[in-house]
Amino acid sequence: MIVRWLRTLRHRLYLIQVVADSTNRMLVGQEETLRQVAQTHRELLQTQEQLLQTRQELERAQSMIAQTRDDVAQLQHTVDVERNQRGLAQDRLRQVLGRVEMRQINPPRLPEDGLRASEFQVFSQFGEDGILQFLFHHIDVERKLFVEFGVEDYRECNTRFLLYHNRWSGLVMDGSAENIARIQTDWISWWRDLKAVHAFVTTDNINRLLCENGITGEIGLLVIDIDGNDYWIWEAIQVVRPAVVVIEYNYRFGSDISAAVPYDPGFSKTEAHPSAIYYGASLRALCTLAHRKGYAFVGCSSGGVNAFFVRRDKKPEIVKEVGVEEGYVAGQHLEARNESGEVVRIPLAEQRHLLTTLPLVRFDEAGTQKVPEEGSAADGREHADRD
Repeated sequence: MIVRWLRTLRHRLYLIQVVADSTNRMLVGQEETLRQVAQTHRELLQTQEQLLQTRQELERAQSMIAQTRDDVAQLQHTVDVERNQRGLAQDRLRQVLGRVEMRQINPPRLPEDGLRASEFQVFSQFGEDGILQFLFHHIDVERKLFVEFGVEDYRECNTRFLLYHNRWSGLVMDGSAENIARIQTDWISWWRDLKAVHAFVTTDNINRLLCENGITGEIGLLVIDIDGNDYWIWEAIQVVRPAVVVIEYNYRFGSDISAAVPYDPGFSKTEAHPSAIYYGASLRALCTLAHRKGYAFVGCSSGGVNAFFVRRDKKPEIVKEVGVEEGYVAGQHLEARNESGEVVRIPLAEQRHLLTTLPLVRFDEAGTQKVPEEGSAADGREHADRD
């Protein structure tokens, strides 16, 4: 019996030892876990400290960026002021030269070489400034107000000299928000009554845009230069009656073709055809439209870009009405591009031929649209694809 009790005791001691060993291993594992937790805690503290340092460095960097931004803004303001001052000085010099030129353009009658004898250039691309000064010297304008669209940044345009020298008021529009922002920061927007509006002009919105900006009824001048839908925009305008209209024509059509590119509200000449010469309307088409609207064609600038029209009830005797053949001027400036987009010189006859193979809206002598011959548009598109 004693032997059995000893065996039982030995077995219980063994079990106690197993439990003790297991407990010891658990304690060792817990100690390791605690060490790992402690290590992780230390690492977290280090990470927090690094994050704090990083946040402080970021705040210092943000402060430096803000200071740099302020410095850049101040520098830009200084540059803008200097640019405006320089621009003002240049504009004053141009005005002085313009005044000198003006003394030469108001004879009792036009010279034999026509309207172009009045040309001089202050801000215009060619001699349009002089032509407009001559016209408005002789035309009675009730409301010295102009509208010009397609002005880009308004540094080279047809109305700036009227605004600056003659103190007209005006509305200018352009499809580029960047251009309009530059006009609005130009000194002339502060010193003269000029409103610059960002708008892509279409036949659907032109009359609304004019009305929204307070332009209706009699005005002195309308200038259209958008390299595309010029014909269709002028045809659509109904809410103003300008005394004079200046509109760009595509001289490559010559004086005998009466045609315009088909209307496209999103037209872009660089996308319409890679040559960049497929745009606008012929001089004859514009003259026919002008006749329907009650305007007389009085000539073109020597650059072969802009045509001038005077409303018949405003046309003075000294301003001669001319025919298309007499008034037509062929431009010489480089504009055509090759397939690589490089500006190249292409003979005028080849440019004319290219235009006649592309889709066009043609007009008869009354300005009525002709029905295109079957296949002509398709042929034009095929030619465009080849080019």
